Amino acid sequence: MGAVNWSGVRERVEALARADKTRKVFGAWDKYGGTGHHFRLAGPLSEAEVAEAEVQWGVSLPVDYRAFLLEVGAGGAGPGYGLTVLGRADAGWLWSDPGGGTVHERLRFPFPGGEESARVQAEHERKEPVESGFEDEAAFREAYRAWLVEDERLFDWFSSGAVCLSHEGCGYFYWLVVSGPQQGQVWLDEGAGDGRFSPLGDVGFADWYLDWVEKSEAVVRRAG
Repeated sequence: MGAVNWSGVRERVEALARADKTRKVFGAWDKYGGTGHHFRLAGPLSEAEVAEAEVQWGVSLPVDYRAFLLEVGAGGAGPGYGLTVLGRADAGWLWSDPGGGTVHERLRFPFPGGEESARVQAEHERKEPVESGFEDEAAFREAYRAWLVEDERLFDWFSSGAVCLSHEGCGYFYWLVVSGPQQGQVWLDEGAGDGRFSPLGDVGFADWYLDWVEKSEAVVRRAG
């Protein structure tokens, strides 16, 4: 999860746009109700721009992701429906929101991954109200609303110190840890499918992104 040579990667992505004539690469095109990235990358950022974003949010971005922003692009084409884009807005530097919900104000706080996160997630799941345990539907609905409020609060905690990278589809989102001991790791939020917020393993941004490029190239070759 350290330095990586991004030379030629932007060109490989742009070549995929021309080569994927049968539109087989998932997430690249406007299919299944999603808006594809069309293999378009935003322009790279300058050192001064990236540094300004880091100062604004109190973080030091992972080395491989930081280099990507400087050498390849600020976002766009990538796994799923594409990478979130880091850009300057009225509120300063922000990552675009694909629906995952990066909480910028909590990026400086350490990401609470690991055993404690898994324990809290499991405990919260056990507390999910079951309708058969209530005397009437109104009481169940009230309890369930309260559980959902707590669910949202916990998610803000789970995702502290992480940037939402992309939407994989079906409400699943990839995240990049930017603060804390797990800094540099890519995690997957599968909460929409009754899954959890969990790591992909010891996988960093460069591993994750380059794997997508290689697999996309393989899909295009097979399609002929």
